[in-house]
Amino acid sequence: MSANRSSLPALLQLASAALPVGAFSHSLGLEAALEAGVVRDAASAEQWITDYLALSWAEGEAPLWRAQYAAWLALDQSTLLSINDQLVAMRETAELRMESEQTGRSLALWLRALPQLSALTEAHRALLDTLRPPAYASVHACAAVVLGLSERDALQAMGWSLAENLTTAAVKLVPLGQIAGQAMLRRLANRLPAWVEAAMARAPAQACNFTPMLGILSAHHEIQYTRLFRS
Repeated sequence: MSANRSSLPALLQLASAALPVGAFSHSLGLEAALEAGVVRDAASAEQWITDYLALSWAEGEAPLWRAQYAAWLALDQSTLLSINDQLVAMRETAELRMESEQTGRSLALWLRALPQLSALTEAHRALLDTLRPPAYASVHACAAVVLGLSERDALQAMGWSLAENLTTAAVKLVPLGQIAGQAMLRRLANRLPAWVEAAMARAPAQACNFTPMLGILSAHHEIQYTRLFRS
C-alpha cells in the first residue's frame, strides 16, 4: 500500500540520505568483508548486502523495531527500555554497537530540533531521555510514530536507508561505478517489500540475528590497518 500523501514529505525526509545521523561513515562489516576477500566484486557485494538486509535486519532488528513502534504509541516505558536493551545487546561487536548508538543519538537530536512537530510531546521527550544508550531502531520507531507514519511505510524507509547506505559504501570500496551502484540499489529496492513483509509477519519474540560471519568480520574491522569507514 502506498504512503498517505499527507505523510509523504515526512516519509521522504526520514528515508533521505541527507538525514544528519552519520550513517555514511559506517559500512556495517562490508569493508572488512572486502579485506578478507569474502566480497570481491559487484555480485559478491550485492550478495553481502542482501544477506545483511534479509538476515540481520528483516529477521532481527525490524521485528524489535515493531515492538518499539507499538510501545511509543502506548508510551509504554517498560517495553521501550527492555527492547532498547535487547537492540543494544544484539550488536555483537564494539563497532556495530557504536554505529547503533551514534546514529541513535544523532537521530534523537534531529527529531527534537524539528519545528512544528506537536506530536513529539513532553512525554515522548522524557522517554527518549531514558534510553541510555539509545539504539537507532528505538529512536527511528519514535520518529515514525510522531511523524504520523504507518508501520509498513516506516519500515520501508528504514530498509531503504540501509540499502542506500550500504550500496554507497560498496561503490567506494569495491569500487563500483555510479551506474552499477544504482543498478544494484534498484535490485535491492525491488526485494525490499518482501523483506518488510517478512518483518511484519515475525513476532518480536522471534527476532533472530544469527549472522556469525558479520560478527567475526566486524571484530576484525576494529583492528583493520587502513579503513575508510568506522564500522
